[in-house]
Amino acid sequence: MSAKDSVRVLVVDDSAVMRRIICDALSDEESISVVDVAANGKLALSKLEHKEVDLVTLDVEMPELGGIETLQEIKKNFPKVQVVMVSSLTERGASVTLDALSLGALDYVTKPSKRDEAFSRELIAKLTSLRGSASSAAVPDDEVIRAAPIKKSRAKAGIWDALAIGISTGGPNALSEVIPRLSKNFPVPIFITQHMPPLFTKLLADRLNEKSQIQVVEAAEGMEVKPGVAYIAPGDNHMLVEKKGGIKKITLSKGPHVNSCRPAVDPMLTSIGEVYGNRVITLIMTGMGYDGLKGASHLASLGGFVMAQDEASSVVWGMPGAVVSKGIASEVLSLQEIPTRLAEIFR
Repeated sequence: MSAKDSVRVLVVDDSAVMRRIICDALSDEESISVVDVAANGKLALSKLEHKEVDLVTLDVEMPELGGIETLQEIKKNFPKVQVVMVSSLTERGASVTLDALSLGALDYVTKPSKRDEAFSRELIAKLTSLRGSASSAAVPDDEVIRAAPIKKSRAKAGIWDALAIGISTGGPNALSEVIPRLSKNFPVPIFITQHMPPLFTKLLADRLNEKSQIQVVEAAEGMEVKPGVAYIAPGDNHMLVEKKGGIKKITLSKGPHVNSCRPAVDPMLTSIGEVYGNRVITLIMTGMGYDGLKGASHLASLGGFVMAQDEASSVVWGMPGAVVSKGIASEVLSLQEIPTRLAEIFR
């Protein structure tokens, strides 16, 4: 691939060590070209005036001009330039990163302490997928994943016991468009796996809870499942549902990563199927990769109903695109249509 066709990246971080880690992580990827680096936001804006840049990796906290202020200037003056935040794994870093996502950053990565292969893979995957260089619809050719027949009718109202949501890239903003619009009398529990690390999931739950009519919590071990409550899988734990003595409870697992994720959507959906059978609505929303495909296929085979966010309203149409391409999704909806449709189904 020629430099002309590659994703042109500006790396912005006040730490020379972190700039080198990011540049080294991207150096072996031919579809990405690091065109320059900057030690603070002011320098970054100056370089954007004179450089052809597609995407900026932006440190959250910097002197001169912080990450949020720099992001706002980029969105105002260089609207075609996309931004990925590079965040420390701290409460403040998580909080500022969620602010940045709400202001137009498309995604984020958390800083490693040193060069790390997992960090390199994550960064490259996110940069290429956000620029459309990675195939968002590439799904495994696995005999376990069988195309479920698409139901001719739309989901009927009033026969469902749970709503399960799988979501990743672009998720915080998408969830903030859906969850706060649900009625305070929403009649079933909502289980959400959003690919996020610890601290981030707790802050996400708290922010959604402040905006919503229903209760939104970060799930905890042994938490009793109640209708009208949304449970968000905590970072670095798979969230599962089990039934003991007639009581449904949350259980957390430090089991192996699934689809390179923990929490992952597939284990959540599989466990929900064991508890709720065919009375589950599954909603797969914006996200990179195909996590949720096997679980959604399993629930569809039980007689459950699968919905997907459409490509136009998704930041990355990987996860929803996978269930659509395999014929598992019975309804494909825009982000704006999803809350209204859920209200119809869960009357």
